[in-house]
Amino acid sequence: MKYVLMYTSRPDLAGETDTEAAQAIYKRVYEWFGENAGVMADSGAELLGVETATTVKHGSDGAVVVDGPFNEAKEVIGGFSVIDVADMDAAIAVVKSWPMLDLPGVAVEIRPMVEDYSHMEG
Repeated sequence: MKYVLMYTSRPDLAGETDTEAAQAIYKRVYEWFGENAGVMADSGAELLGVETATTVKHGSDGAVVVDGPFNEAKEVIGGFSVIDVADMDAAIAVVKSWPMLDLPGVAVEIRPMVEDYSHMEG
């Protein structure tokens, strides 16, 4: 089954880790992707900062375009990957080794992908 991993962080906590420790963790991130290459179903992507975002949302006269994200969440999505593993337990096992979890405010949201749309036919 395919799962989307959404890598989240809290920018307000980013300064709590010294530069040297953060660099060591980033090195481990590259190693982690190599170690888990067998379950990666796509190349994933790291996202630019929320200050580069544009949001299109519902407006009374149709779609409205606004600069930046349109939510008040403290957490931001910094990237994503798609993995293909047997079940949620296997997805959790992969994610538990995500090196960035050593940093404050970091989390990984795991969501199953809809792969079968046959229920929508007819």
